Amino acid sequence: MTGRRKDLPVVGWRELVHLPELGLSGIPAKIDTGARTSSLHGKVIEELERDGQKYVRFAVDFPDQAEPLICEAVHVDIRGITSSNGKTQRRYVIKTPMQIGDQEFRVEISLADRSDMKFPILVGRSTLRRRFVVDSGYSWLQTPEMKAIKGHKP
Repeated sequence: MTGRRKDLPVVGWRELVHLPELGLSGIPAKIDTGARTSSLHGKVIEELERDGQKYVRFAVDFPDQAEPLICEAVHVDIRGITSSNGKTQRRYVIKTPMQIGDQEFRVEISLADRSDMKFPILVGRSTLRRRFVVDSGYSWLQTPEMKAIKGHKP
């Protein structure tokens, strides 16, 4: 192991994530090094163009919300993404800032129906790469308020 890896912040297998440009904060996320691409529970409403740049408007509907939140983000691509069940789906990919702990950075996130999943956001290895080290035996390492609520348990 290089000395550089020791300098990276450590995340547990679940953390709270913030997507400030989308108006989303404190979203429980599963940290998943088995997934290449990060994914957000969202349903695409429409594509639009502003100042020559492509955007996508989508609805984010988490179980604890009274009504869906309508968001817009830069639309990067439509890609074939292979899900955990082995099936490839065509998904919209957006680019937006993400914050985990004190770190904020721009990421690509696919929009998918995650209504059957426990976590509305999955953070994949492309997002984690060169930013974090994962300790899968713990939770909420970058989320002190959750660690306190959960009693420091993994």
